[in-house]
Amino acid sequence: MNDPVATMRAAWGEAAPDWVVALAGACAASSQGRVADRMGRSAAVISQVLRNKYPGDMRAVEELVRGCYLAATVQCPALGTLPTNECARWRKKARVFMGANAMGVQMYRACQRCPLFRKEDTK
Repeated sequence: MNDPVATMRAAWGEAAPDWVVALAGACAASSQGRVADRMGRSAAVISQVLRNKYPGDMRAVEELVRGCYLAATVQCPALGTLPTNECARWRKKARVFMGANAMGVQMYRACQRCPLFRKEDTK
């Protein structure tokens, strides 16, 4: 049986960041698939992060883990306090204007003015 904590320790060693330890713990408590679903990523991404082989934006994955599993929050100018993973999802949606509903328009405008809306998010 695959042990996500052992996999993470083998790849990261004792210097593993707290968010990677939390990710491995979440996978051990449920499954990589469920963790991936909750974070809006694939199980392959979770596996690569645990193995310290993810070639993508680790900072983005860290933000999702912190919001989903470490109760990290940010102060949103439109919604108040919200988990970092929800902020990341709104910022992703704000890359392109979609006037389908009032909340989407409100969040697009709020995200565009927010300092957390990084320029690299718009690429």
